[in-house]
Amino acid sequence: MSAESDFRALARAESLARRMDTAFRIPFTGIRVGWDSLLGLIPGVGDTVTLLPLAYHLHTAHRLGLPRAGMARMALNSGADWLIGLVPLVGDLFDVGFKSNLRNAALLRAHVETRHTGETAIRAA
Repeated sequence: MSAESDFRALARAESLARRMDTAFRIPFTGIRVGWDSLLGLIPGVGDTVTLLPLAYHLHTAHRLGLPRAGMARMALNSGADWLIGLVPLVGDLFDVGFKSNLRNAALLRAHVETRHTGETAIRAA
């Protein structure tokens, strides 16, 4: 894949992560929540539905060549979010602070930037 297509895929993954974790600001607080936090309020089903972006992030990570350890870290981030999210109230508060989708997007960004920074340096030499 070219650097341009990799960064486009990364931008889509980051956009999804922002919608899931920081789409809305709670008035007068500065605290940002996303669809992950809101859907997590629906007992049982809500937290399970919020695992769907993980599938997209893992698919994108695989296409972009993220090593298995990175993909395992992504799964661990979302798995912790899901597992703790199952606990009423505690899980909802955890969702607001943990932001697993943004963590996963940051892992993906670090990989893509490292991968293409090296290529750019080699081409420039």
